[in-house]
Amino acid sequence: MKKLINIHKIKRNKIKGNYGKFFLLALVATLSLGLVFGCSANNSSNQETDKVFKIGLTQYAPHPSLDNIREGFIQELKEKGFEEGRNIELDITNADGKGENAVMIAQNYVAKKYDLITAIATPSAMAAQATAIDKNIPVLFAAVSDPVTAKLVESLETTNRGTTGTSDALPLEKQLQMIRAFLPEAKKIGVLYTTSEVNSQSHLEAFEALAPQYGFEIVAMGVNTPSDIPLAVDTLLAQVDCVNNFTDNNVVNNLAILIEKANEKKIPVFGSEEEQVRNGCIASESIDYVELGRETARMAIAIFNGEAVDTIPVKVISESKPVTNKKVMEALGLELPEAYQESIEYLE
Repeated sequence: MKKLINIHKIKRNKIKGNYGKFFLLALVATLSLGLVFGCSANNSSNQETDKVFKIGLTQYAPHPSLDNIREGFIQELKEKGFEEGRNIELDITNADGKGENAVMIAQNYVAKKYDLITAIATPSAMAAQATAIDKNIPVLFAAVSDPVTAKLVESLETTNRGTTGTSDALPLEKQLQMIRAFLPEAKKIGVLYTTSEVNSQSHLEAFEALAPQYGFEIVAMGVNTPSDIPLAVDTLLAQVDCVNNFTDNNVVNNLAILIEKANEKKIPVFGSEEEQVRNGCIASESIDYVELGRETARMAIAIFNGEAVDTIPVKVISESKPVTNKKVMEALGLELPEAYQESIEYLE
């Protein structure tokens, strides 16, 4: 303000001559530059270049495929410059396969006003969206097989509900082709699923529709809680030639029970991803769940950079690779089909 007063004084003193005019113009130019650079400095300081983004990551159950998503998410963030203790705060909580825990976790994240909630698996995603939808907190889901039926998004292209993410669309037809190749004489495939899991119901409906094309009948057995599984497994194994496992969180969390009982009866269990095969399933057309986590992280980065969550379409991960567990194959007295001799990956 003092410099502006001086300008007025100069004007009142009626500075005459070229020197005076030159001096006045130079002074005004200097002040103008100062104002420009001053404004630039103020604008720069207001940018959130040093912002620490607070992320609540809720995982529905502690099983390997969901663990792989989490690790892929963290790895991709780190590789892109978003690292815990530097520019992100990451609060990871596991619901241990319980819906009520998923709800409480989501409520806690919303109460803490996190910048983003990432929810791994359908029950956690549904809890997060229901809690955050009116709180202006974006929700990213991962491993939601049918986000439309789960009402997380209006469509895969147009989300419009404060939520988007990645979908693990299981390659069910390839899975049926694999089962037929391993078991040319099989007629009945058993499926154990949780009646309250939307993704399991969607997979079952699609599987049942495709099965007759490959000469299979599907025998489905629904369960509600982990305590239902042992009896349901015994009932199912008495009726089928093999079992196909989806990514049902409740069943995967108790996969050891299914595999142990099936091995006693020499009944093969086919998985839906490589961790299930490592843990005792004979084979699978496997989606890369680490890559699914990485793709979810890329969406998170887009949101950090200012993109609105409802402008990001759902990314469907469907590319798969065949994998097998050689020890399980040998224990069941089965040989690798000729069609997979060159392409299949052996897992330990």
